Amino acid sequence: MKILIIDEMHLSIIDLLQTEGHEVVYSPKITREEILDQIDQFEGLIIRSKTPMDKPLLEKGIRLKFIGRAGAGLDQIDLDYLDERKIKLFHAAEGNRDAVAEHALGGLLALMNQLIQADQQVRKGIWDREGNRGHELMGKTVGIFGFGNMGKSFAKRLHGFDVEILAYDKYKFDFGNDRVQEVIWEKVKAEADVLSIHVPLTPETKNFFTLEELRGFSKPFWLINTARGEVISFETLNSALDEGILKGAVLDVLENEKFQKFSHNQKEEFERLAQRQNVLFSPHVAGWTFESYDKINRVLVKKIKKAFSN
Repeated sequence: MKILIIDEMHLSIIDLLQTEGHEVVYSPKITREEILDQIDQFEGLIIRSKTPMDKPLLEKGIRLKFIGRAGAGLDQIDLDYLDERKIKLFHAAEGNRDAVAEHALGGLLALMNQLIQADQQVRKGIWDREGNRGHELMGKTVGIFGFGNMGKSFAKRLHGFDVEILAYDKYKFDFGNDRVQEVIWEKVKAEADVLSIHVPLTPETKNFFTLEELRGFSKPFWLINTARGEVISFETLNSALDEGILKGAVLDVLENEKFQKFSHNQKEEFERLAQRQNVLFSPHVAGWTFESYDKINRVLVKKIKKAFSN
C-alpha cells in the first residue's frame, strides 16, 4: 500500500513499513491544505494529533483503507465516518502505556514529597526540613478511573507500594484480580486518597469532573490527570484546591494546551493554578519517552500487518 505519514515519527517507522512492502511518503511538515490535495493517492495515513481527521478531509481519501494513530487518543477523528466507509483504525496505546504509568507515578511521588519545592528552596540556600515533610504512598487507597491500557499499566506500577487499588470502568467488567478491586464509582469516591484519570475524551467524559462531582468524595485526595485536560476545567481545579477537596494535582494535560488561545477566564484561572506549590505540571509528555517513540511504531506496523495479511 501507499502510506502517507503526516506527523513527526521515530524514523524506524519508514523501514518497518517498507520491509512489509509498503511505499512510504514521510511528510511531517505537511499542511492540511496539502493533505487535502494529496490524500486521494494513499491507502494508508499515519497521524499523531496535529490535523483533525474530520469528514471534509476524510472524504478526499477515496482510496483510504486505514488510519494509524501514533498514540492513544481518538478524539480528533470522525469515528462514525470511518465506520461508514469501513476504513480501519489502529491506535498504539500499547506503545506508550508504560511511559504514561511511570510518569503518573513519578508525578504523584514528587507531589506527595514536595520534591519540586524542596529542590527550588535548596538551590536558593533554604534548608527547610519541616516545611518539606512528605506523605508516604504506602497504605493509601488509589482509585483508577478507566481501566484500559493506561489504567492497567498504572495499577501494575503500584503493586510494590502496598496500596489498595480500586478501579472503576463504566464499560469493562470482570477485570478485578487479587491486586485490583473492580468497584463502582461510589466506592472510589468514598475511599480514595489518590485518583488517577485514564479515560479518553468523549462527550460523556468532557467536564465530567465538575466541582459538584468532586465534592462527592469523602476525604481530600491527590488528583493525577495524564488522560485529557478537558475532563476537568482550570476553574474547577482551583475551586477544589481552595476548598481543600484536592490535596494537590499532577497535570500532564490541560483543558486548553494552546496558551495563546486561552479565553480571558482560562488565562486568569491558569495563572492561579500556576502559583500553587501543590500543582505539578508537564507539557503532555507522559507518553512521550524515547522508548515509547519507537515502541509505538512497532505496535502500529504489527497491527497493520495483521489486518491486511492474506
